Amino acid sequence: MNVAVVGVTGMVGREMIQVMEECHLPVDNFIPVASANSKGVEIVFNNKKWTCVTIEEALEMDIDLALFSAGGDISKTWAPKFAEMGTMVIDNSSAWRMDPKIKLVVP
Repeated sequence: MNVAVVGVTGMVGREMIQVMEECHLPVDNFIPVASANSKGVEIVFNNKKWTCVTIEEALEMDIDLALFSAGGDISKTWAPKFAEMGTMVIDNSSAWRMDPKIKLVVP
């Protein structure tokens, strides 16, 4: 499974990585997504270094699951674009919480 974490360099993004490792989420290819300022930053996931890409670059990749934790404005703009490409999107922001067409998942 190809998994992207959008907002990976933030505190919640880093926590998502930790939870993914603890749950042994089956990830074949990890795509760390961050702002242009963080492009090229290395992120460690499952004891391997992965290089951050921009959200525009990530949209061109074959991603099965995208976890968003980059704020509501980013989610409103980009999550639908990923979904249109066939990516399952899980968003951690408040952008969709009151939308009756979007399922609310509470862990």
